[in-house]
Amino acid sequence: MFRFANTFSHLRRPTVSVKSFPIGARFLSDDLRARIDKAVQNHDVLVFMKGTKEAPQCGFSRAVVQVMNSQGVKYSTVNVLVDEEVRNGIKEYSAWPTIPQVYVKGEFVGGCDIVVSMMQSGDLTKLLVDKGLLGEEALKEK
Repeated sequence: MFRFANTFSHLRRPTVSVKSFPIGARFLSDDLRARIDKAVQNHDVLVFMKGTKEAPQCGFSRAVVQVMNSQGVKYSTVNVLVDEEVRNGIKEYSAWPTIPQVYVKGEFVGGCDIVVSMMQSGDLTKLLVDKGLLGEEALKEK
């Protein structure tokens, strides 16, 4: 009995996973902040996502693309998979831990769950109309 318990005692010990990043590491340099600011300010609707509009590389990014397409709004994307610095830095920039991230007229709207919820409630269409990105008729269609 004791031998059996000792054999599996290591399974009861807590394990600690330590990332290779130093404590307090910053991913958002001043240069990267300026690059992200410029991108966010230069596009009416910008989605930081994994993959592209044409080939999303995760289900959450795919869902956001489907929502944006269903809204009929013009939007641009940044594929965070091609630049690890942007992939990590955008999370610090927005203080939001996940990707995709949606920005409208320079303001962070949210990630997949928030954008899908806003679409379902009609709040996303209202936001896009209020920001001048869709006509008033969009509210009647939804």
